[in-house]
Amino acid sequence: MSNNFDTKKIHSGYQPQKHNYSATVPIYQNVAFDLHDTERADKIARGEEPDAFMYSRVNNPTVDVFEKRIAELDGGVGAVAVSSGMAAITYAILNTAEGGGRIIAPLDIYGAALDEFRTLLPKFGINFDFVDDINDFENIERLIKPDTKAIYAESVSNPITNVADVTKIAELAHSHNIPLIIDNTFPTPYLFNPIKHGADIVVYSSTKGISGHGNVVSGLIVDGGQFDWKKGKFPQFYENEITLKKKGRKDFSFAAVYGKEAYLQHLRTKYLRLMGGVLSPFSAYLDLLGLETISERIGKEVATSLKIAHFLEENEHVERVFNSGLLNTPQEELVKKYFTKGIGTIFSFKLKGNMKNVTELLNNVKVFTYLPNVGDNRSLIVNPSRVTHREIPENERQKQEILDNLIRLSIGLEDSSDLIADLEQAINKAFEE
Repeated sequence: MSNNFDTKKIHSGYQPQKHNYSATVPIYQNVAFDLHDTERADKIARGEEPDAFMYSRVNNPTVDVFEKRIAELDGGVGAVAVSSGMAAITYAILNTAEGGGRIIAPLDIYGAALDEFRTLLPKFGINFDFVDDINDFENIERLIKPDTKAIYAESVSNPITNVADVTKIAELAHSHNIPLIIDNTFPTPYLFNPIKHGADIVVYSSTKGISGHGNVVSGLIVDGGQFDWKKGKFPQFYENEITLKKKGRKDFSFAAVYGKEAYLQHLRTKYLRLMGGVLSPFSAYLDLLGLETISERIGKEVATSLKIAHFLEENEHVERVFNSGLLNTPQEELVKKYFTKGIGTIFSFKLKGNMKNVTELLNNVKVFTYLPNVGDNRSLIVNPSRVTHREIPENERQKQEILDNLIRLSIGLEDSSDLIADLEQAINKAFEE
């Protein structure tokens, strides 16, 4: 198999001869699978029968191809697909900080994730230490305590497009024997591979750019397989697991049975299997279809994004454009280091106006669609302060530049001149006397 991205996105993780020589990945819509006999059933239950399936809440052939393909594209040892991006974030955090502990995270993250980190996960004994700037390494180091279990960050932040210095954050995390979890939703594996720069766990809302068509809700957790999950800090991987027990096996913990895949298999067995946030086979099929064209889609969308950003920079009614790909911010060197193909298709801009102007603009776009999603092949527009980031207190939104006059764009596959003309006429109407 070629190591090139565009070959792997179509062929990785799939062998047609194992699926009646179907050229495309079949949809295995069944709930359960014939165990054949008791001996094989025992092996499957203990995870000792390669490429075997028992029950679709645990694994499924269609979903399995999607997981393997993403793992190959990202350079991980494996992946677990789940029912949404928030499920991916939740399971990754719970699996890492099981039993309680602390996580360091920036404030400029997706609103629902920040809401969960502040109001829900602390009720499960997982508390968060927040920083204004994820690249403030001295501040992060001061926050690391004996019970700190991980650092969490977005590779490109939502919606201001701040870029995390993944290599340096990973080095800092590893010097304190804690993993780095990166949400790589905005760039997707096509634009950036966090694992190759030191990240240990990568999460995605594959609802977004990976699927790319706005027709499926899904999520992924990818394991780099390189982190040393030490027993003292992460005892959950060293506890004996009854489902792995076998005659003659004294140590039947995830670490003993699965080695470098202990994190991923623990997540699949204890969180996916027991909490049940599974991805349906049909959803995985849709994700796979979208993945096959990810390079072509995102390549065009990134180019169009920059054209629109340049247009907005010159518009008299625009106060500021937040797009790190313009290379006009202090993060220019980070963008050049990590994002040679672009930072993604999502960015924001601030109007020289108030909520009334924003409302008029949103109500007058014709090509852009007003909805709270990103990564679609249709161009999308939304006001984060009232929709996607409404959970964030106003004083913190102000610190993060998420004000009422901020508008977020997600650029799709339409003609760039049509998108620019649409924004221009909507902006003009928003400022008519």
